[in-house]
Amino acid sequence: MIWLAGAALLAWLYLALLHGRFWQSGPVLAAARPAAAPAVAVVVPARDEAALVGPVLRSLLAQDYAGDLGVVLVDDGSGDGTGEVARALGDARLVVLEGAARPPGWAGKLWAVQQGFAATAAPWLLLTDADIVHAPAHLATLMAEAERSGADMVSEMVALNCSSAAERALIPAFVYFFQLLYPFAWVNRPASRVAAAAGGTLLIRRAALEAIGGIAAIRGALIDDVALAVAVKRQGRRIWLGHSALARSVRPYPSAGDIWRMVARSAYVQLRHSLLLLAATTLGLGLIYLVPPLAALAGQGAARLCGLLAWAVMAATLLPTLRRFCLSPLRAPLLPLVAVFYMAATIGAAIDHHRGRGVVWKRRAYTEFQA
Repeated sequence: MIWLAGAALLAWLYLALLHGRFWQSGPVLAAARPAAAPAVAVVVPARDEAALVGPVLRSLLAQDYAGDLGVVLVDDGSGDGTGEVARALGDARLVVLEGAARPPGWAGKLWAVQQGFAATAAPWLLLTDADIVHAPAHLATLMAEAERSGADMVSEMVALNCSSAAERALIPAFVYFFQLLYPFAWVNRPASRVAAAAGGTLLIRRAALEAIGGIAAIRGALIDDVALAVAVKRQGRRIWLGHSALARSVRPYPSAGDIWRMVARSAYVQLRHSLLLLAATTLGLGLIYLVPPLAALAGQGAARLCGLLAWAVMAATLLPTLRRFCLSPLRAPLLPLVAVFYMAATIGAAIDHHRGRGVVWKRRAYTEFQA
């Protein structure tokens, strides 16, 4: 126990001090205006989003942006009247496309994005999900950051719903674990190989997208935002990732089961469907998240001390994320239990995959796609 507890403490000291300060609740863009306002085409892939898409499109059409702005919604085989809801808005700047049948090898969302991309000619594109509501200053702020930093791609982790008991318990950790995997400071550093993006809002220069071969270059990716960021950064182009104060998701996750399915659709894909990586990840997460509380509660002497210190550091790193969600700091010591939930969802996704079930999302099953 002393060796395990000591290893866990060293791991947490590294993560807290040397891992890109991943736990910080930033960077966050303040509302700003760019000096220039090039034309922007907004592409919204949508499948069965009738309940959410109206406010989303209205928020996009209400952007306080000086340049030309057009919105293309691609109705990706919806069965709930999503396209009809969009057309009912009656705005000439909004084009609603009926999505064509998905070719083999294409992920559904990316095929919809490809169709929207092909229907536009603007030098910049804003790729956004059909469950994201944007403040009027959002697009201008994204463009101002691209102008300031010289980035070819600017994306933000939008504010997520956190109203149900399940959301309050589990959603902050979703953001926290994303930051742990992809420290934003490293993503934003041109010299770093770490690349990531948050697909809820992603502003990209058309020339940068064309330089990687367009959407087709990542056509089979289920974790499409990260795949796109990797491809763009490998071209030597600058990317920027932060948290948004001007966009929020309106998609609810009322139960733990809803969050489980959201996590499971990409968790095993992230591990490249590798049992070896799954085993290594499970052991690593066990050491980092489970050994500290076990040593603190059941260990003795130095093992207990190391466990307590590691648990305290772990909890402290979660505090900025809890503050971002306006949640009590008393939730921080419960992170090991939340980690168990995410570990279980990942293992469950692996079991489903090897049983031939694959990923199922919005009435669509995926079995052949990659990270």
